[in-house]
Amino acid sequence: MSRFSLIGNGLCGSILELKLPPCQVKPHKQRQKLLLGILLPVAGSAICFCLLVSALFMFKRKITVGKMKIAGLGVLGEKYPRVSYFEIFEATDGFAPAKLIGAGKYGSVYKGNMSIPSARNGVVAVKVFTLHQDGSSRNFLAECTALRRVKHRNLINIITCCSSIDPNGNDFRALVFDFMPNFSLDRWLHPRADEQWYKLSIVQLLNIAVDVADALDYLHNNSRPSVIHCDLKPSNILLGSDWTAKVADFGLSKLVGEYTGISGFNSGSSVGIRGTIGYVAPEYGLGGQVSVVGDAYSFGITLLEMFTGRAPTDDMFRDGLSLHLFAEMACPDRIPEIIDPALLQVQ
Repeated sequence: MSRFSLIGNGLCGSILELKLPPCQVKPHKQRQKLLLGILLPVAGSAICFCLLVSALFMFKRKITVGKMKIAGLGVLGEKYPRVSYFEIFEATDGFAPAKLIGAGKYGSVYKGNMSIPSARNGVVAVKVFTLHQDGSSRNFLAECTALRRVKHRNLINIITCCSSIDPNGNDFRALVFDFMPNFSLDRWLHPRADEQWYKLSIVQLLNIAVDVADALDYLHNNSRPSVIHCDLKPSNILLGSDWTAKVADFGLSKLVGEYTGISGFNSGSSVGIRGTIGYVAPEYGLGGQVSVVGDAYSFGITLLEMFTGRAPTDDMFRDGLSLHLFAEMACPDRIPEIIDPALLQVQ
């Protein structure tokens, strides 16, 4: 066996035969420095990764908000004036409860004051969308798409829209309309207990019915593309100062024969069909395609409600009895029996 030397190799240990020097234990401070040398780069990398993810998230959010702004204002058209969140906020006194006109599934409507040339006397109605409600954003875009294409004396006039973010960084969507001082037909047919409103006369109701029929005739036969409203009911029929009726709320409407770029917004599709219980055509519940017949059914139910004074959701309609069947059973001999008695007393 040949000799070998371990001198100068820096080896240490407790093997006596090799006569290695004992290993020295590193002091606590040296171990701490070694640990920090490992942990600091790891922690730094983790922080950089988190910052990168946050930056990407904010960038994506900015792009999304930008697209929504373009989607809202772009779909509505360049001819409409631009309004900011703060202008809407000031117009409604900070969305004050006293300014609240009504509320629905997709948002709330406020009375406001804005210095916009197209606003009559500076008074407007502002519909603020509840974006955390599923379908609300699509409802906003659907209204923009439909209302920019139609113009008729019996359709609500849109002044502009607001697609922005609020001070908390949340998306904000609103539509600005002409203010209808006599509110909705529903408020007159079924006033609240604290409202002392007089009953509309038969002549007034007939004029309102003619106005709504004119609006539907325009939407179905004279608008290009044709528009199917899909949610006609008294609360979506607004009344002007001269009692002219205007059909409103096109959030569920469908355009016939034209691609809009909005998912589920084309004619002939039964996907995502929604309406109001009591007014929606029965075939829609069976998966039937959207058609003008559905609007005609809703209009018929609305007419029955106007002249009987009974809503299709009245407590009396149960166990298979509906407003439609109630009226059908009275034809032709007992029609006077189902007419709202209050109408016969109004001069």
